[in-house]
Amino acid sequence: MMYAYDQYGNPYVYSPYPVAYVPQPYNPYQRGYYPNFYYRQQSVQGQASWTEGGAETACNTPWSTNNYMTAAVGENTPYQCGQKLKVKNLSSDDQKEITVTVVDQVPNYPPNKINLHRKAFQALGANLDAGIINVQITPITPEQESSEWGKYLMNVTQTAYPNYQITDYKSVSKTEISSDQTKEVYEYTLQSSQETIKVQASVTYNPQTGRVVSFDLKEV
Repeated sequence: MMYAYDQYGNPYVYSPYPVAYVPQPYNPYQRGYYPNFYYRQQSVQGQASWTEGGAETACNTPWSTNNYMTAAVGENTPYQCGQKLKVKNLSSDDQKEITVTVVDQVPNYPPNKINLHRKAFQALGANLDAGIINVQITPITPEQESSEWGKYLMNVTQTAYPNYQITDYKSVSKTEISSDQTKEVYEYTLQSSQETIKVQASVTYNPQTGRVVSFDLKEV
């Protein structure tokens, strides 16, 4: 098994700064157990380092998934493989925010630490030479996850903007137009080396057959 390491070759880096994290109840007889309310907790402030990733991950998910907007967390944190986390850069004035997917787990890594893929670290506007930045980590609940149509539109958007990375997304609306037509709208944040733009994507489909009636993309 290979674990992610930070840019210094260490499996984790303890924070020299105070963080606003309060440990939650833990059952020593059930490894990794945290009560359900922990998953819906408020944001945790901590720190992020970066990594180039590796060929293998504890989650069996490649670092390249989700446009390299990926991260490693501690083995015993409440964050699960495949879970989406919002990460905000508190070290910058504009406080950029991205959505990352958990693809790896690191032993002895505290819950207020996260190891981002290099591209995700850079998408936050962070300088690689800084090594570590202060961040805010917010779990995304299953209810907030993108639907299959959100993922479909994400692929369409990425194809339409090949020189951009999708760093964040959110569901805007879902409307039942008729018994055989439903419309879903999503907003995606895309970033290139020169600029950040927002694209609103919509799809109208037949919920009975799953066939696409139409889709549309527009910059907002």
